[in-house]
Amino acid sequence: MASANCFVTITPVEPPFTFSKPLLTSTSSPLLSLKLKPPTFPLFSRLPTIHRCVKAQAQESELSVAVDAFTHFKHLLLPITDRNPYLSEGTRQAVATTAALSKKYGADITVVVIDDKPKESHPEHDTQLSSIRWHLSEGGFQEFRLLEKLGEGSQPTAIIGEVADDLSLDLVVLSMEAIHSKHVDANLLAEFIPCPVLLLPL
Repeated sequence: MASANCFVTITPVEPPFTFSKPLLTSTSSPLLSLKLKPPTFPLFSRLPTIHRCVKAQAQESELSVAVDAFTHFKHLLLPITDRNPYLSEGTRQAVATTAALSKKYGADITVVVIDDKPKESHPEHDTQLSSIRWHLSEGGFQEFRLLEKLGEGSQPTAIIGEVADDLSLDLVVLSMEAIHSKHVDANLLAEFIPCPVLLLPL
């Protein structure tokens, strides 16, 4: 919830009396005469005017944009960086989470398989693709876009950012396993990836 300081406008209170010139009594002794004015209490006679800060409006606008970004998913990216033909536990968790989010928001899914070695060096590459299809179908998805970035010599984080930017994706779903295994550099996520990243704990 956005919060900000607010300014309160308060009308100064005038004294409820004024001083007049000294009067002479029958004893000719000067006395100070007070002409009383009806007391007024501006603080209670009307409510103070509260001015909302411009900063509060800006924060509320930013919060609204952030909320919209996390409730209007239309296209999700699922990077696969491990070479386990049957998918590691972290990758399976990422696949299931991506499928659940896509089903909830009616979003499309793009899967990108990333490895610094070419396809020919992975004899079980087709088995891995079959595993990806099977786990997504378990989540209710038969159709998805598949990209393969193999043997390109680029950092996986940079590849993820490039794909996310080219396809104008709304969210990247990634397991922390990819970071712990050094496949993805966590320090470069914010630099290369232009959209929110959902990191799933192991």
